[in-house]
Amino acid sequence: MNLRILRIELRRSVAPWAGAVVLVAALAFLYLIPGAWWNGTARWTGQWTSMALWTRYLLAFLWPLAVGLGALQGLRDPRSKMSELLTSTPRPTRHRAAALAGTTAFTLVSAFVLLVLVGAVQVLAGDASYTHLGWLPISLVGALALGAGAVLGMGVARALPSALTPPALAVAALLFNNFLRQVQSSDSVLPVSAVPNPLSLLSPAVVDVRETLLTLSLPVHLGQTLWLLGMAATGLALLAVAGLRARLLALTPLLAGGALALLLLPADARDTYVVDRAAAEQVCEGPVCVTTARGARLDDLAGPGKEALRLLRGALGDRAPVAVRETTALRALSATPERPRDAVLVDFDDGVFGGAEGDRQLTRALVAQGVVPLCRPRSETESGTQEDAVAQSIAAAWVLGEDLRPLDGTMHSAKDQDVMGRPVWKKLTALPQAEQRKRIAAAHAAAVSCSGDALAVLNGGALQ
Repeated sequence: MNLRILRIELRRSVAPWAGAVVLVAALAFLYLIPGAWWNGTARWTGQWTSMALWTRYLLAFLWPLAVGLGALQGLRDPRSKMSELLTSTPRPTRHRAAALAGTTAFTLVSAFVLLVLVGAVQVLAGDASYTHLGWLPISLVGALALGAGAVLGMGVARALPSALTPPALAVAALLFNNFLRQVQSSDSVLPVSAVPNPLSLLSPAVVDVRETLLTLSLPVHLGQTLWLLGMAATGLALLAVAGLRARLLALTPLLAGGALALLLLPADARDTYVVDRAAAEQVCEGPVCVTTARGARLDDLAGPGKEALRLLRGALGDRAPVAVRETTALRALSATPERPRDAVLVDFDDGVFGGAEGDRQLTRALVAQGVVPLCRPRSETESGTQEDAVAQSIAAAWVLGEDLRPLDGTMHSAKDQDVMGRPVWKKLTALPQAEQRKRIAAAHAAAVSCSGDALAVLNGGALQ
């Protein structure tokens, strides 16, 4: 298809409107609906891989929309009652099919590329220091999915020329997509599908993004590409052929692509989402380390980190941690966090660290985590209970030699923390200095081993 034919098709078809609908729908979803794509380190404008995965997440509804819009475009000739006239012209049917399909696919792919560019501009304008091309295959497969879905919709509409075909096909694609994307357990480290994992990966959409260090593996890209190419080939064949037997034969690329894809796609979720090792590598300034993905945060963390280690050494002696590092362990929402004895772990998705403003507040958060590391299961909104927050605030105030202040960045109100913590603080500070130090050490040991309630240890017994 040359540029002249492309220009004519763009002027005379609804293809440009299809691209505009997809782009506007995607941007409206991202900007008008609050959701996880705007929160935490895995927000869609935070890192390159997160941006690519969140735009693929939108294919849950964009792909069925593309299939329906493609079907609408495929009815153009039957609606105009020109099919018999066009078959009498010397131009081969496959040329007309390629022009029609190519134009629609081009506009939808362009819409997806523009969506990715919007995200890319914001990633560049942010603090993402880890620049790589590993995200590109994720986006390329997403663009291919929209183009292939539209071409398949056009082919089906040509084979079944009815006004009901576009809406019925869009609904069927939506149901197919959602069936494959069913998650059996949202509480696990990796999303576990309710259907066999290779079958679930026939959906071009991905699950919601939780971890910035995870990316899709190479077999996923290859398998989905074969599946989508088979889908596009079947759509083109349905556009170009006539007759029941020829249309049944046109399904061969789709079936072959699906079969090859199922052979290539991973059988286990652990081989679907893999850790980006380059992003997870540690970059350090002395004893303070963060991942390469968040290397831009090292300058802000280094000073408070070193100061926190000095204070912890004075408070805990030989049992004090000797390093500050960003956690890289993948955890289920209900899993117990890491609690190493030799390091203070930083999770930038925890509001205590992510929302810390200024060196003093960050130092206080590091000291609190160093003395009383969390041992409660992680939730979607918060790590730790109110008891954890109060114990950490008491420990930080004691080490820093300041009055008790509620811990910032938690979901627990300052008033509730103060009501629970003030009696414990008064009881602790009324003790001789040696006994105070002993209780702080005991609370640290209980928290690291997760063998007791740190707040109860600081109180000298269970709270009333």
